[in-house]
Amino acid sequence: KMVDPTLAEMGKNLNEAMKMLEDNQRKVEEENEKKYARKDIPGPLQGSGQDMVSILQLVQNLMHGEEEEETSQAYRLQNVGEQGHMALLGHSLAAYISVLDRERLRKLTTRILSDTTLWLCRLFRYENGSAYYHEDDREGLLKICRLVIHTRYEDYTVEGFNVLYTKQPVIYISSAARTGLGQALCSQLGLPLSCMCRVPCNTMFGSQHQMDVALLDRLIKDDVESGKLPLLLVANAGTPGAGHTDKLGRLKELCEQYNMWLHVEGVNLATLALGYVSSSVLAATKCDSMTLTLGSWLGLPAVPAVTLYRHEDPSLSLAAGLTSSQPVEKLRALPLWLSLQYLGHDGIVERIKHASQLSQRLLENLKNLDFIKTSVEDELSSPVVVFKFFREYSNRDQTSHAAQASTIQHPIISNERHIYDTFNQWLGEQLAQLVPASGVDVVELEDEGTCVRFSPLMTSAVLGTEIQDVDQLVDCLKMKIPVLTSTLQLREEFEQEVRRTVGLLYIEDLSWPGLGVVRYNYHSDGKNDDKQEKELEKINTELLKKLNELESDLTFSLGPEFGGQKNCVYIGMVTEDLDVSELVETIAATGREIEENSRLLENMTEVVRKGIQEAQLQLQKANEERLLEEGVLRQIPVVGSVLNWFSPFQASPKGRTFNLTAGSLESTESTYVSKAQGTGTTPPPTPSSSLAKQRLPGQKIFKRSLRSSDAFSETSSVSHCDDLEKMDQRPLTQSPGQEQGPLETEKTEEQKEVAQPTKTDAEDIQSDRSPHDCTKVEEQESQR
Repeated sequence: KMVDPTLAEMGKNLNEAMKMLEDNQRKVEEENEKKYARKDIPGPLQGSGQDMVSILQLVQNLMHGEEEEETSQAYRLQNVGEQGHMALLGHSLAAYISVLDRERLRKLTTRILSDTTLWLCRLFRYENGSAYYHEDDREGLLKICRLVIHTRYEDYTVEGFNVLYTKQPVIYISSAARTGLGQALCSQLGLPLSCMCRVPCNTMFGSQHQMDVALLDRLIKDDVESGKLPLLLVANAGTPGAGHTDKLGRLKELCEQYNMWLHVEGVNLATLALGYVSSSVLAATKCDSMTLTLGSWLGLPAVPAVTLYRHEDPSLSLAAGLTSSQPVEKLRALPLWLSLQYLGHDGIVERIKHASQLSQRLLENLKNLDFIKTSVEDELSSPVVVFKFFREYSNRDQTSHAAQASTIQHPIISNERHIYDTFNQWLGEQLAQLVPASGVDVVELEDEGTCVRFSPLMTSAVLGTEIQDVDQLVDCLKMKIPVLTSTLQLREEFEQEVRRTVGLLYIEDLSWPGLGVVRYNYHSDGKNDDKQEKELEKINTELLKKLNELESDLTFSLGPEFGGQKNCVYIGMVTEDLDVSELVETIAATGREIEENSRLLENMTEVVRKGIQEAQLQLQKANEERLLEEGVLRQIPVVGSVLNWFSPFQASPKGRTFNLTAGSLESTESTYVSKAQGTGTTPPPTPSSSLAKQRLPGQKIFKRSLRSSDAFSETSSVSHCDDLEKMDQRPLTQSPGQEQGPLETEKTEEQKEVAQPTKTDAEDIQSDRSPHDCTKVEEQESQR
């Protein structure tokens, strides 16, 4: 059909008009959406999301840090091998398996949980046990406590904490247990801290890190007599600090006597998987429950800890939270299920045996080192090695030290232990920094103080520690022991030298690992405290800068960032060839020089101002005298010019110059006469240290010349003596009976005068000669 062109044109125009209106309406709506959009949405969540590459890049930046240029503190990533990849794969598979249908998921999780539990019970010799998998290693002990409460208090499920009021439960923990373990249990269980009893360790017999069984027996009897209920005992198969094992056999008998639950934890439980197990650790297989941390032992990332336990009532286990009816909860064992199959029995035993061999290698090397004291439970098989730097006194030193300690017992003993703790803290930090693959750390023990701990069962699988790393650790330790010994010996000498030196103040800081702390005292001239404090800070800061500019092997610093003294110079570790007296004298002389320069700068402004005022007065007086000499007529413009033309007036120019060195005004007449500016008085030379010595080539400052310098002086004296003999033998080449002419006689006399040394030189030479050389020289002199 034919369409009217007019109508077609009208329809086209109408469509364009409607489109324009819709576009305007759409723009208005978008502007309204932007206007009323939520502004509290975080940046990464705004818009339609981000792509996978950007998200992974963000994760990489968070892992490695954005400032990759600063590599001063290098960190070591976990050694994730193929067994670690299996553990990581387990987490991904657990998320994928969780979306299966319920029946298939139930069958799969039951199989995984039963297999893993059976394998762990067989590996660690724990028969007929159940397993609870948890992320926090304390969570298993917490669930065990709830299980024991449900077991011992039958009405606890109905009445709750009311049943605990009549008979208060008591949980016994060793004093060598992990810090804060008792408080965490009481907080999670809702019990008062009075329900937690800390059992001291042995003080007279046995290891000082083992629980005192006799004292524990008395504590339990006292609690029973007072109407309390002994509930649970937490023992250690490898204490967190020293790695010692409690007497588990006797503790098990005591728990059976009082119907208590025995729970064991510790790093030594890993040795249960080996072919040979010590009897002290093997007794752990008879306990009621134990906690295993397989992730650190085998180097498996993000695998759960396992608590193995024996209990006959499944309903109480379910009430305590040890078992769960949710299939997803059972998938926690999947990473461990995959990793154990990948490693196999040989792989598991090999990793644990390798860690034990590393500790034995280190222990054998430490036995041959002086000033190193070890603290191990069994020298034949100890997975944990704890050692410290300790200088034992000789018989004479020990007698004097004991007599001194008996007079002032408490301060000396406490100060000495504090110093050794500081030095061992520094030693542990240095070894961890020099050999990061060793995994050594610093531990605080109640009796030994600060020690260095090497626990390869907890670190070797993660860090990949090898035998050569242990050998490197021993080599670094051998280099640090002389430094520690020298610094410890020179600390007292440094303190005495500083106290005898005027202008220096010794600051006693027992927490500083080094030679000592010194402060230069500023002599204030009636200044207020604020100004004096600023001046003191300025001088000591400049002193530290000057000392660091010296070519020495010492380290000077402002001390620790937190807890240190202000306005002090901290001196680090030193060697045995340090000249303490020269060091102290240099510090004092440098401080005095800085103080004098500071005072000179302070007085310069006042001196210059007074000099300018005095110069103005003298110049004004000189102008008045010139007016009197020239007369009044010469000051009239026209008359003065005519008078000066007929009768010129000769006047020498007079000025003033200010001598900064002398601080006085001087006349400039000598400058106009000599046509050169005088230098004035010569400033006095800068005083140098009275202990400054001549150094050998290559010898640094603050170093004493030892045997090498003595050998150098002996060699130089002998060579000087030989040269002298050659010079003396030159005129003796002619036969004694031969006559000499006058010219030859004069020449010989001149040679004798050149060859013959003065009396003072001869005495110095004779003091350096050997007896045989001196006899030769005396014979030659008698022949002449």
